[in-house]
Amino acid sequence: MLTAQFIRENTQAVRDSLRARGSDLNLDRLLDLDAQRRALIREVEALRAEKNVASSAVARARDTSERERLIAAAREAGAGLDSKERDLALLMDDFEMGLYEVPNVLDASVPFGRDESENVVLETVGDIPTFAFQPRPHWDLGEALGGIDFERGVRMSGSRFFVLRGPLAQLHRALIQFCLDENIRAGFTECYLPAMLTSESLWAAGQLPKFMDNLYQDTEEDYYFSPTAEVPFVNLYRDEIIPAGELPIRLVAHTPCFRREKMSAGRDVRGIKRVHQFEKVEMFSYCEPGDSEREFDFLVSRARTLLELLGLPYRVVQLCSGDVGFNAARTYDLEVWSPGQDDWMEVSSISNCRDFQAHRANIRYRTGPDAPTRHPHMLNGSGLPPGRVLIGVMENYQREDGSVEVPEALRPYLGASVIEPPGS
Repeated sequence: MLTAQFIRENTQAVRDSLRARGSDLNLDRLLDLDAQRRALIREVEALRAEKNVASSAVARARDTSERERLIAAAREAGAGLDSKERDLALLMDDFEMGLYEVPNVLDASVPFGRDESENVVLETVGDIPTFAFQPRPHWDLGEALGGIDFERGVRMSGSRFFVLRGPLAQLHRALIQFCLDENIRAGFTECYLPAMLTSESLWAAGQLPKFMDNLYQDTEEDYYFSPTAEVPFVNLYRDEIIPAGELPIRLVAHTPCFRREKMSAGRDVRGIKRVHQFEKVEMFSYCEPGDSEREFDFLVSRARTLLELLGLPYRVVQLCSGDVGFNAARTYDLEVWSPGQDDWMEVSSISNCRDFQAHRANIRYRTGPDAPTRHPHMLNGSGLPPGRVLIGVMENYQREDGSVEVPEALRPYLGASVIEPPGS
């Protein structure tokens, strides 16, 4: 989160960023609470000093009447102190909640825009495939291949659930292993992470209070189902000081993710693009502030490399101010072409959150044994989500007979070059 000191010293920059995001947050109210807080802290400190002086005077007093007068004065100071401390505690709760609701300050490079329709395409890589037939969407391909079972998924769990079977389930697993292996070869350390997290972890990562409505929660215990591996990765070093020489720390994990998807009627209602339970291979980095932009470029390059190895046409999109997420200073999306839907589909979102989450999670590092502590920068990016990449592979590699060619990079994992319809 942004600290009170940062907001005071950079008020106009924070205002400009809020305006660019289209946020209606009342910064003046927060600044007023901050002024009240600091004034009340001074009053509390003065009353504590007064109480200490009175208590010391009582201890030194020898005359009985004087002692009684001093005791009364000390009690009066103590009562005033108790009242002011209660006022301060209430005000601090209000002020700290206000701080938690302020989004990160946008990077100067972020273009202004109201929403995703004004994101900026930076580059398109690869040729969009042409077909001698009408390409089919993945939901038709999947059912014809006997590999995506929507009916049974809905019967088990309701809308936006599905079952993968046979070669498509294997292809999904192959994509997970491929993404993990390639990132590990690039220097990331694999982690196995919890899929259930406490509310404290969600607050530290910036998911609460902003995204409460998108989270699945255990109502009997303090647990939330993880919406993304970014959350446990943020909390991996919560309340710790990372020793000198350990940064950058580059991590990767495959995790299930759970989100309440709230969409406009008719949007992404078919297929497996937008569902409540999905998988991701997530990249995460802790680095020194001076290396932050270079690390951002590195994460982008890793996601791009995976798509290029899979032979999928994609484009790089810079998110505009109205579409950048709450925690991020800037974000690039990578989008794969979806022939069956005649549209681009996001498969990776790479964000530089700078020290925003490090402040929330109280994570620090040292540059030397006796050096003062600083907050690291933290970055995250999908590398990649197998479900959406499965869509990209199926639709871009489809054949007229309904079979799907397996990208060369995945053949060692799958042991096949083509996925055929049943009975072929």
